[in-house]
Amino acid sequence: MRILQLHCDSIEYTPTKKEIASAEDNISTETVRLEELVVSFIAIEKGDDSSVAKEAITQIKNSMEKIGCKKLLLYPYAHLSSNLAAPNLAISLLNEMETLAKDLEVSHSPFGWTKSYKLQVKGHPLAESSKIITKEGMASTEQKSEEEEITSEALKSESKIQSFWYILSPDGEMTPMSDFNFANHKKLEILSKYESAKKRSVDEPPPHVAMMKKLAIADYEPASDSGNMRFFPNGRLIKSLIEQYVTTRVKEYGGYEVETPIMYDSHHPSMVSYFNRFPARQYNIDSEGKKLFLRFAACFGQFLMANNFQLSYKNLPYRLYELTRYSFRREQSGELVGLRRLRAFTMPDCHAFCKDLEQSVEEIKTRFDLSQSVLKELGIEKNDYEMAIRFTEDFYNENKKTIENLVAKHGKPVLVEMWKERFFYFVLKWEFNFIDNLGKASALSTDQIDVENGNRYGIEFVDENNCKVNPIILHNSPSGAIERIIYALLEKAALDSKEGKKPELPLWLSPTQVRIIPLKDEFNEFCNSLADKISSKNVRVDIDDRNDSIGKRIREAEKEWIRYILVIGEKEVSSSNLSIRDRRTGNVRELSFEEFSKEFDEQTHGKPFLGLNMPKYLSKRPQLMV
Repeated sequence: MRILQLHCDSIEYTPTKKEIASAEDNISTETVRLEELVVSFIAIEKGDDSSVAKEAITQIKNSMEKIGCKKLLLYPYAHLSSNLAAPNLAISLLNEMETLAKDLEVSHSPFGWTKSYKLQVKGHPLAESSKIITKEGMASTEQKSEEEEITSEALKSESKIQSFWYILSPDGEMTPMSDFNFANHKKLEILSKYESAKKRSVDEPPPHVAMMKKLAIADYEPASDSGNMRFFPNGRLIKSLIEQYVTTRVKEYGGYEVETPIMYDSHHPSMVSYFNRFPARQYNIDSEGKKLFLRFAACFGQFLMANNFQLSYKNLPYRLYELTRYSFRREQSGELVGLRRLRAFTMPDCHAFCKDLEQSVEEIKTRFDLSQSVLKELGIEKNDYEMAIRFTEDFYNENKKTIENLVAKHGKPVLVEMWKERFFYFVLKWEFNFIDNLGKASALSTDQIDVENGNRYGIEFVDENNCKVNPIILHNSPSGAIERIIYALLEKAALDSKEGKKPELPLWLSPTQVRIIPLKDEFNEFCNSLADKISSKNVRVDIDDRNDSIGKRIREAEKEWIRYILVIGEKEVSSSNLSIRDRRTGNVRELSFEEFSKEFDEQTHGKPFLGLNMPKYLSKRPQLMV
């Protein structure tokens, strides 16, 4: 059986005539219109039977659940196959499929009829899919899932964990989540419902997906596995700047940068144990008799490295840092959308090896402050995210003050997930969660107190009594995945646009910061000299020398979110000042070059700089078809 499945805004079809003698009878030739539905175009093939029909409906239902749709149209479509089943078998299986889907709002279009049709397909990543279902394929899939699908015990445990949910206020008051008044904490309420439900799938693409394409930042890569993105020159520039900034801040804090492999032997003794304590799905590779997997974090690479260090308590806390490009997690397909959740992502990962719990608590406070500061400088303010903190009941009872101090630092109530027993390698984990325009929460900064892996990886230090001891390890990402930072910035911009404000990126991340537009070709030489002068001050400036109207060129600069626009005509060439159109205010101001340079520097001070990642002249740039 072959299926082409489309999530549609609407479909209209009109039966026109019988195509085969065994076509269904008593069919109306009036137009049928259905809205907000999944349309499954189906070709039933030789060899298909009831088991195939049942599996097909199961797969259709599973995908419909991910997108949150309850209406299904089964549409017989012979053109999907050249190996069609006999008509009487096909209509029998079609009716059986409709019966199996009775818990949905289900119907089918007439079998054996020629039909005209018109449909509008939705524009999200899960809107289009195809399936081939055969008895042989079903058997091989079952065998493969038994033999090759490796799932960690931590991942299995995660679905079975009994969590107790609370809200912890800065004053230390712990309230059951169901009893808390969320009237003044709407985003926290969204986070609480999202986390307690643990539903990660998406029903529609969030606004940043259209923005990342429109601004030529990133797009899906159809030639790769889902969740692997391609970044255009603009996106690579933005990513690189964020990577440089986060890395600089971690190194200033005291992290020592290293680099580790992206694949590991899954049968290595430390891997087998750690794998079953980390709730992640991974990619597996067979190579020369070895079972390898692509790393899902930088942890084990750094731990294996630390195993070779001779450490004293005087060296601690000792901090290793890596910016992984990439880490890989085989997230479920229904959860993959835009830059929010990926299968290949760039993660700043810093581990601190601490001599005891007291030192780790002091260190986690420092990293908490670092994370808040990094997010703020990246353009994500405290009111953009909500905090969640997770711990075992024993750890809470023994370390209430530590937990309350972190919440007090956050300055507003946080979501608490408490466990009666420890399922993972950590006893405490906190994270800052960004809430997007669809009410989905995504973790940015995070840190963990790991009490297992020092022993698991044989990492030791010599303490004050000359005894060998395993350190406590902290796992911190001060920003979270770099791609997710871009997602958060674009979602913020989408909200600004919805509220009537002009969407923008932080100036230091804008791919083009200044655009010069000559009124006539005769001013091109002046514009080129001016661009060189401006770029010498670490400003990304380009020139729109295309043969379009001045109005169109200004509008296009606005659509690209370019902050400063300089239109150059006779007056500007003759003036000693710059006539600057500021997109943020909509005003045109007269500034000296020195004044403009100072204003610009004040907004980008302390941030990394890279030059343009595109030709300076717009006439030299290819058009991106998205």
